[in-house]
Amino acid sequence: MASLFRSSTRIVSQASRLSVCQPLATRSRAAPFLFRGLATAQEQPRLRLGSIAPNFQAKTTHGDIDFHNFIGNNWAILFSHPADFTPVCTTELGAFARLKDEFESRGVKMIGLSANDLGSHEDWIKDINELSKTDLSFPIIADADRKIAFLYDMIDQQDLDNIDQKGIAFTIRSVFVIDPNKKIRLTMMYPASTGRNSTEVLRVIDSLQTGDKKGVTTPIDWKVGDDVIVPPSVSTADAKKKFGENNVRELKPYLRYTTI
Repeated sequence: MASLFRSSTRIVSQASRLSVCQPLATRSRAAPFLFRGLATAQEQPRLRLGSIAPNFQAKTTHGDIDFHNFIGNNWAILFSHPADFTPVCTTELGAFARLKDEFESRGVKMIGLSANDLGSHEDWIKDINELSKTDLSFPIIADADRKIAFLYDMIDQQDLDNIDQKGIAFTIRSVFVIDPNKKIRLTMMYPASTGRNSTEVLRVIDSLQTGDKKGVTTPIDWKVGDDVIVPPSVSTADAKKKFGENNVRELKPYLRYTTI
């Protein structure tokens, strides 16, 4: 019995050392990718709203970039696509290209990402311009090794569980809205089967910029020109001083509208 106990103790001790000493990355489901050099670090950054968007260097259709330098003092949207020459992605890139002037008028720089090389991107852009009757002029990142996709967690679990024969997962449809301070202000994630709404991306940028400038929040389905909400942190008396005595409509003490 004593011998059995000592043997069991050795097994438990060895298991404990493995679980404690083994790097976290090698114990995760994505471990094969890390050993193949497809992730940028062993520890995934925490991409919370309000956190600094991870910086990276990349090759794009407009040349090599440093992402933070690319943003500069502008707002930016980084949006990813599963692959070149795929139907949903082609419609999306065309829609964003047609809205170029709208984004620029808001001080927003667009940059796409697709998990292919630059040669593929260049040929694909020709198709996008032909089919969407547009002239795509924003850069597209070449992320064939998925390093940026992993850095920004643009991978879904199904693709990690069912990787292709090359050991590479597809990139999902992600949107990151980043402000001039390089902070992540909003994220959206879609499965590969569902195309995004480009006008919704514009709408949320309008909401974020309005909130920053005016100190307000926006209700559901809000659009520019609609009434906004006085945040709970502002008293009704202070709201009337700020927005006008007759320009605060109180439905409940916690729900007050105003016009800006």
